[in-house]
Amino acid sequence: MRHLIDPMDLSVKEIDDLLDLADHIIENKKRYAKVCEGKKLATLFFEPSTRTRLSFEAAMMELGGNVLGFSSADSSSSTKGESVSDTVKVVSCYADIIAMRHPKEGAPFLASMKSDSPIINAGDGGHNHPTQTLTDLLTIRREKGRLDNITVGFCGDLKFGRTVHSLIKALSRYENVTYIMISPEELEIPNYLKEEVFGKEGMTFEQVRTIDEVIDRLDVLYMTRVQKERFFNEADYIRLKDTYILDMPKLKKAKENLSILHPLPRVNEIAVEVDDDPRACYFRQALNGKFVRMALIMMMLGMGKVE
Repeated sequence: MRHLIDPMDLSVKEIDDLLDLADHIIENKKRYAKVCEGKKLATLFFEPSTRTRLSFEAAMMELGGNVLGFSSADSSSSTKGESVSDTVKVVSCYADIIAMRHPKEGAPFLASMKSDSPIINAGDGGHNHPTQTLTDLLTIRREKGRLDNITVGFCGDLKFGRTVHSLIKALSRYENVTYIMISPEELEIPNYLKEEVFGKEGMTFEQVRTIDEVIDRLDVLYMTRVQKERFFNEADYIRLKDTYILDMPKLKKAKENLSILHPLPRVNEIAVEVDDDPRACYFRQALNGKFVRMALIMMMLGMGKVE
């Protein structure tokens, strides 16, 4: 039995095979309609989610399986004081595979030590979000045709954004990826990433303060929300927030084949007018999340081969 807690739990070959399977599912949906018949997925979401939880549930249903679980901590026995370990131990009696989101970093790892079913980390605090990373990798590969030899700009909250942290780590294993970090000083990437990823020989990144100064160089722009609650005072937030709004004037200098990604939810960091631009990939990205989770469920249940 295997768990997926961190995107680095998968080898590059396993990731490539998983993305190949997701591509095959996209092109041959009917072939996979019953592969998980009789199997059950439990979604244990101790904090709110829209895309991740529903895409997991849609993925299992489209594979012919069933879903059970809860969508917030207050609808579980944690309100009675039950530990995460006990909750998972019990639920693993009922489900063949578990997708778990928790606000505390490390909770899915703790759960994996007690579970009798495979655990998929669906997000733990500001730490990891491996299935979003797989979604991002599938989207980049489908849009660009490759995961190497690209320049990626990460914009917004790079300090607390778990999707950013996971994707940086995953891309670090592909060759010739150029990283440009676009953020205020207060929200730069954390030191552990600078040491763990960019401390390796040959790994570097560039730090800038505005989108305008680098947008013409980017193959991929990964937008995230600048979170008001992360600032020590409102004045700093007001001073910086409009700097990180992507609109059509900013896109005038961008490449015609730029791919704009966003893990969503969006607040105001991408103007709605951008949605109609063919370079906007974030809704295709959300759809890709369902297919990559279908492939992952199959792989973790021992069914992950292209038919």
